[in-house]
Amino acid sequence: MRAEVEANHDENRWWPSSIGDPRVRMLAAGWSTRVSYRMVETYAGVITSAEARGFADLVASTDAELASLVRPIGLPQARIDYLRSLAELLQGWEKEGVDPTAESVDLDSLVLDFATRVRGASYKVAQCALLTAHGYHCGIIPVDSGMVTKLAPVLGLTLPSGSVAHERMRHVLEAVVHIRAAEFHTMVTDYGYQVTIPEGAEPTWWAHLVLIYFKRLYLNGLSPQLCRRRPVCSKVVGCAHPTRIA
Repeated sequence: MRAEVEANHDENRWWPSSIGDPRVRMLAAGWSTRVSYRMVETYAGVITSAEARGFADLVASTDAELASLVRPIGLPQARIDYLRSLAELLQGWEKEGVDPTAESVDLDSLVLDFATRVRGASYKVAQCALLTAHGYHCGIIPVDSGMVTKLAPVLGLTLPSGSVAHERMRHVLEAVVHIRAAEFHTMVTDYGYQVTIPEGAEPTWWAHLVLIYFKRLYLNGLSPQLCRRRPVCSKVVGCAHPTRIA
């Protein structure tokens, strides 16, 4: 798990910080949906091509041109719809004087607006889009579907039904890291993670990656190391309980 976190912390393979235009970073966040881990290199090639063309050129492109661009990652119409409505949202924000990358912006409000107005988006896509627009260490902890359905029960979290569960879990996780930031920084050091966290930043990005890869490596495959008695058992892995509850 540490190797996966380290490989994606300082420079994430899905949302590379090398993309200069925040509009393209928000586009990348949306286009990463429904792309499997084994296709990350294919996806990266599509995003590199999109960045080379530029956001304005992409918006001016025909549907046929865009379909050709995104064909390697599938779902062309859904990805075209996402781009078109993202462009409309950004134009609307510009008219309203809203800069989605400003430090003073209300991120909760933007996440809601994004999820409501961008076709194919949801709370989880909106969270990722605003995270990538601001940078990894802006304080957002994106929550995907697996975190809601598999990780939340392990952590003892009760969430509302529907897509709003992603936003509720995000708020809970961010509050925990905020309150116990010093302890999380200590964990990064004590467990030997070779990652760069900017001075003064809370380790929300690190926490997100740890949770994502814990979910992927231990919960997706139902690892026998995982205690089935969570949250009653205080340990997550490596306890003395049997793998099956009698």
